[in-house]
Parts: sequence; structure tokens; C-alpha cells
Amino acid sequence: MTDNLTLTTTHADGHLALVCVSGEIDTTSAPLLRTDGLRLINQGHPHLILDLARVTFCDSSGFNALINILRCARAANGSLTLAAVPDRLSRMLDLTGVSALMPAYSTVDAAMRARLDTAPEPL
Repeated sequence: MTDNLTLTTTHADGHLALVCVSGEIDTTSAPLLRTDGLRLINQGHPHLILDLARVTFCDSSGFNALINILRCARAANGSLTLAAVPDRLSRMLDLTGVSALMPAYSTVDAAMRARLDTAPEPL
């Protein structure tokens, strides 16, 4: 039995969007994560925070989806920040060096504070 992926945008204001990710990120569900991330970027929210507290599994296709979202966010002068990253995914990010490109915080509140502290001044 697989744990279906659910994405819930809980905050989308200005350039920032917060998405709660629940379930397994695998070859079947990674395209949904990527599509949703790109949709938010294209809607004018290039700074994304992903709350991964409820992610139960992430394979290499999920890892690739995160990198793809990061690449697209950066192309839109944005960023990808992670919150509550599961241990196995955190180790994968560290081992590959991707953690240096995608900051991770222990809680959503910490990620939001960090993102808002580095947000550019409004025009």
C-alpha cells in the first residue's frame, strides 16, 4: 500500500508560498510535486517553502523533483526552502551537497522567519 501524495498550499502571499507535503514522493507522485511547485512559481510565488513533516518516503525521483523546483525558482529569482525534513531525505541532501543550495529548518516557523528576514524590500 502506498501513501498517496497530498499537496496543500497553506500560504500564498506576495512572492512567498508555503506548501504542506504529505505522503510518499516516488516515481508516481514526484511529477505532481514538480508540477505544483512550478505552478506556484509561474503564479508569482518564486520563493517556496515546503513543509515536509508528513513525508513518509522520498526516493531519487522525489529528490530530482526538488532539484528541478529549485532550478526553476532560481530562474525566477526565487528560492526553495525546506522545513521539517525527514532524516533520510536530510542525509541525502547532505551527502550530495544539495543542502547548501536548499536551506532546511527544523520547523515551518523557523523557515518562514528565515525567508522573511532575507526577502527583498518591496518596490
